[in-house]
Parts: sequence; structure tokens; C-alpha cells
Amino acid sequence: MKNLLLPIALFFSLSLFAQNVQVNSSDFSPQELIEDILINSPCIENLVVTNVVGGNFNSTDKSYGYFNATGTSFPMQSGIVLSTGKLANVEGPNNSLSDDDAPDWGGDSDLENILNESNTLNATILEFEFSATAEQISFKYLFASEEYQEYNSSTCQYSDLFGFLIRKEGETNYTNIALVPNTQTPVKVTTVHPEIPGECEAINENYFGSWNNNAAPINFNGQTVVLTATADLVPDVIYHVKLVIADEQNYRYDSAVFLEAGSFELSTDLGPDRLITTNNALCENETLNLDALQANATAYQWQVNGVEIQGNSGSTLEVSTAGTYAVEVTLNSGCISYGEIEIEYYDLPEAIDTSMTQCVMENNSSIFNLNQIYDVVTNNTANRSLKFYKNRIDAENNAENNLAADNYVNTQNPEIIYVQVTSLQTGCINVAELELFTNNDTLQYYSIESCDEDGEDDGFVNFNLDNAQNDLLEGMPADAGISFHDNFQDAITQINNLPENYTNNTAYNQLIFARIGNEINCYGIYQIELVVRTLPQISADSEMLYCLNTFPEKITLLANEISENSNENFQYIWSTGQTTAAIQVNEIGIYTVNISNSYGCSKNRTIVVVASETATIDSVEVIDGIANNEVIVFTSGLGDYEYALDNAFGAYQDQSIFQNVQPGFHTVYVQDKKGCGVTEQSIAVIGFPKFFTPNGDGYNDRWNILGYVSENSSKNAIFIYDRYGKLIKQLNPEGPGWDGTFNGIQMPSDDYWFRVKLQNNKVFKGHFSLKR
Repeated sequence: MKNLLLPIALFFSLSLFAQNVQVNSSDFSPQELIEDILINSPCIENLVVTNVVGGNFNSTDKSYGYFNATGTSFPMQSGIVLSTGKLANVEGPNNSLSDDDAPDWGGDSDLENILNESNTLNATILEFEFSATAEQISFKYLFASEEYQEYNSSTCQYSDLFGFLIRKEGETNYTNIALVPNTQTPVKVTTVHPEIPGECEAINENYFGSWNNNAAPINFNGQTVVLTATADLVPDVIYHVKLVIADEQNYRYDSAVFLEAGSFELSTDLGPDRLITTNNALCENETLNLDALQANATAYQWQVNGVEIQGNSGSTLEVSTAGTYAVEVTLNSGCISYGEIEIEYYDLPEAIDTSMTQCVMENNSSIFNLNQIYDVVTNNTANRSLKFYKNRIDAENNAENNLAADNYVNTQNPEIIYVQVTSLQTGCINVAELELFTNNDTLQYYSIESCDEDGEDDGFVNFNLDNAQNDLLEGMPADAGISFHDNFQDAITQINNLPENYTNNTAYNQLIFARIGNEINCYGIYQIELVVRTLPQISADSEMLYCLNTFPEKITLLANEISENSNENFQYIWSTGQTTAAIQVNEIGIYTVNISNSYGCSKNRTIVVVASETATIDSVEVIDGIANNEVIVFTSGLGDYEYALDNAFGAYQDQSIFQNVQPGFHTVYVQDKKGCGVTEQSIAVIGFPKFFTPNGDGYNDRWNILGYVSENSSKNAIFIYDRYGKLIKQLNPEGPGWDGTFNGIQMPSDDYWFRVKLQNNKVFKGHFSLKR
């Protein structure tokens, strides 16, 4: 072993100023790598390398050898390294892909069996035997791989394999000690990595070391932290160790495992490190008993942070403060077994003493929702859980008899209970006092009234409950708020809050409850009666007629015409400003009246005053002297009119034209349909008898025109001719007519012709018969 010191020192001096890890594949035999580099301890005996496997690169290069990291950022100074590629490609910087293969480079079935994998190749193996006087050995290692791909889903799926396999000599079953700390999970890319966004969650991230950029001291994309492999032994029994690493599925993307020089040593198990980063630190005020007992030990020496602990030479040590604790166990062989553990402490979660006041239900008792004090007792800290206990000891010891928090009924006033505050991140517990009080203020009454909704009249109204806040909060503490509830118990327990805009669910009258207080203190409960007042019963909107021809006479508008309400104490406000039950108007327009009852509930009624008037007959056109006489009436006015001829009380028609009117005197009537009156005018329709019989019997003894109205008799004349055109008689239409004689002589029965000329220059011609 002494002969090896010179080449090691020389190699060290050449590498002293290197920025990257340096490797050596030729200066050390496998026996020297194991005995002098990895172990280098006289307390490890019977050390024999039994098997070596590596890649054949047709050169001096191998897939295993010595590494020196002095002066680099690599977390190990030196040691041995096993790779699935060329040793030369282990050296940094990380600016190329280590992606090597070699002829006939197979895998390892032991590695496949213990990891339950298959299809390995390019396996590098160092196997050796040893014995030790201790009950445990350990060594430190680091795994690095090109298969660590930042932001790449390949990191979630692919990994080369390695294992540190150990068994008693003569046995066949290996145990793998290359495990994620405190688990049975083999270390590989897919079991130790950070989150790959969008691809896979982090797994055992605390044991991932780093992603490596192109300035890294090794030529691999990522690496773990320095880990410790530990194996329990039977002292002085020979064990077989297989250090093996292999590609999986294909030779692409090489990996390597680094073993720290001198780290293979006798060890004493003090348990896993208790660290904040690995989520297993101790809680403040918690103690931990370290036990280093070994059957063949002769002495124990404890240290904390490199300083010997005086006065304790026993096998156990009670720890109550943070630090790095170590023990040197002297064995009866004179060898020393080393043990080390790092202890960190979590701070206890904040737990603030507080009080809670609830409004009393009966006998000084009430229902408390203890969870309401979460923000106060935890100082508004997230990720805390609360439990409640009758006594402090149960709270501190996390007893099972915790109280029902949602509906706790106090047994005395005041009452102290204990709140266990647990950090969900650390599991640490702290305890606070919670003092419960009941407020004995008498239940107070308040009412909120609202008028029924116009158009519904069903006793249901949408109440704006917040309108009552000013009244209910008057005189209350500044931190008081208000919540409304359907029943008293809901108000006490602060559940099922009613909305700000709430519609009563019982017609006309309903009781609800208002809790005054903050989240943890109740200052009072109000019983609130929601009252829906009825609206006045009023007449429907209507229309009234005003006849313009009666102006300035007035008509009366009644605000309400429903007789049964006539004795009610209504109040009226008209759109005219008047406040009486009736008003008189003589103008058309829209009149609105607001009618309110004794509750102040009101409705609006609208009366539209519409205009009309009697008609003005502008003219009557008479088309007469024909077989089908017509009368056409022309009118003006605002009304809607209808027409009748000769019968003011008979049937009226919408048309202003009358046909087939008999000759003679007539009266035209024009009536306003809305009732403003009738206008009339007399007319005459001229006609001519077809014959007359002047025989002295008193019937048809004379012939004259019909419907004649005299205006200026001097301009009216009737001329009668015989069939030969001889003028027989000229007479005035106002006279008695022609008696059928000419110069006193009776004219014979025959047809006679006439011509009538009237004062309006109308001229009628025709003929008639004289019959005797």
C-alpha cells in the first residue's frame, strides 16, 4: 500500500489546479481501487477483489477507475467511479454527450433481478469480499447521468440502473443498499428528480443535486446529492459486495456512480438525519434518544458540532437542541465505528390564547362553533389544523378524546378549553387556551315593514335586510357585524346566512333572527319580524269624457270609486297638487292620483280625461229630383259621429250618406258617439208626382212639386205643356198646384210635360199623367 502513495500524490498534484474532475484508468488495479482508495482501513479485513467487468475500448481506457475533484465544485474530493461509457468521458466540462458502446458488453442479471428490470447492457462491475468487526458499514456515493434532461419528459421515463449489492459469503440472495434514504426505493433518474413542468411531479427532490450546465466539472446533465449506503453486518463474517452500473434498453446516454475515497468504514447507525429539507426534523421542545449500543463495544465518545460532550460515556444520548451529533464507538478489536446524525428543529406553530363570547340559549349555555377562532389562534396562518380538549395534557399528547368543534355546548360560564394547533407541514403541536363566555343579554325585538308589491298583492316581498344595519349596530362595538338567519340556532352557530335581499317565505308575517358580533364574539341576537303591509284597494285606471261644448263647466274626478273603501282613512296626492278625494276639471289630459292607506302603502291610479263635442253640420248636400234621391251630410268637430234621418231616437249609422230618400221634408240628426249631444238640421228633397186625378174626391186633385222650400218665390216657376209643346199653365210652387184645367176648361186625360225653375237656378224637366 505504501508504494501507491507516490502515484496518488503525483496525480493529485497534476490535478490540483484543474477546474474539472480528472480521471485515471491505468494507475490503479481493481484491488488497489477497493483496498486503498475506497476503504483504506485496517479494520476492514479479508479484502479480496473477486471480479471485474468493463467495456473493451481497444485502448488503455476503461469504464471504471480513479477520480480526483480537488479544486472543483464537485462535492467529493476523490474516489472511484464506475460508468456505462468511457472513463475519459466522465471528465468535465459538460459540453458533449457521453454516449459510448463497446463490443460484447453485456448486462448483469443480479442487477436486473433485484431491481425487477430487464434488458441491461454495458454493465461495469467491481466485486469484492470483506469482513469487519462492527455491526454496520457505510460509504458515500453520488449518481450522475446524461438521462437527466431538464424540461424533458424523458427524465420521467428513462434511467440507467445501478446497485450496491451485498450478501453473506455462501448465500445467493443479495440486498441492494443503494436506496433513497429511509425508503426501499432504488436510486435512479426516475426516482430522484425535480418537477418536470407539464410532464411529471417531483419525486424525492430533496436528494436531487443539480442540473449541470456546460461549465459543470463532470460531463453529465444532472446528479444527485451525496448519499450514504449502509449495510448491517454480523461481525467477523465474510460478505460479498457487487458494485454494478449498467445501461438499460440501449447504450445511449451514459451514467456513472462516484464512490468517495475512504468513506467505506465501520459505522454505527444513529438513525436518519432529522432535517427540515427532508421533512423529518424534530419539533421544538421534542427530545430524541440516540442509541449507539454495540455488543462488542468497549467505549463511547459523543460529540456535538465537533466538540466532545463531557460526562457522557454511555451508549445513549438524549438530544434536545439542533446540531450535528457524532459518536466514536471503540470496539474490542481496537477499531472505531463512527456514527453521525444531523438534527434540526421546526419552530412550533403559533398558538395564541384567546376568548370567545356566545349569546346564551338557556341556563348560561350555548352552542359554540370552536373552529371560528382559527384566524385568531393561529395568527391567520395557513396549513394549520385545530383540535379542542378539556385539559392541556390531552391536547399536548394528541389524545383521541378531542371535542366536537362545530357544535360544542359549554358546561359552565366562563369555561376554559384547550386548543391544539398542529402544523400540517411539520406535524408539530402547540397549545393555546380558549376561554368561553356566554352573553346573557335578553333577546331583543325589531321589526322591518314593507308594503306589498304592486301587481302581486300576495304578502311576499323582497326585503333589503341591510337597511336595518344602522339601527341594529347602534351602540355595538366597532368590530361588530351583522348576519341574518332563518332560526335562532342558526344565528347562534353562524350557519345558513340569509342573503341581503331576502323574500319572506311566510305570507305577510315571518320571524327571522339577526346575530350581532364578529366571527368569535356574539354581542346580541335580535328577533326580527318581517311585516308585509297590504296595499289600498282602489279602482282600476279609467277614462272620462269632457264635452268641449260645455266649457267652462267642470266634471268631477273621483280618486277611488270602490264603495267599501269610502270610510278608510286614505290620503290622496293628485298630479295637480290637490289632496282631496275628488277634484273638478275642465281640461283634457292625464290625471294621476297616489292613494295611500294608514300604513303608508300606496298605489297610483290614472284617469285619462278625453275630449269630444257635438258636431257642427257644415252643409247638407241633397241630390234630388231623380229616381234615387241622396242626402250627404258634411260635419266638423273633435267627436266621433253617427247619423240618422227623421228619427232622433232610432237607429244611427256611421255613414253620412242617405240613399233612396223620399221627396219631401226631412230632419238630419248627427250624434256624438261619446255622448256630448245631437245636432239636427231640416232639409227638403224635391220630387214630382207621376200622376194626379182631378175628380174632386179630395185625393190627388192637384199636381205640384214635392219638397219645395220657398226662399224667394219670385224666382220660382213651374211651366206645364201639353204633348204638343203648348204652354197650358204657369204657376208658383207655393201655390195649390194645377187643377187640370186650361182657361177653365178641363183638360183631357193625357201625358203632360213640365219644366221647373227654382231660385237656386236648378231646373227640372219631366212628365206626368192626368187621369180622370
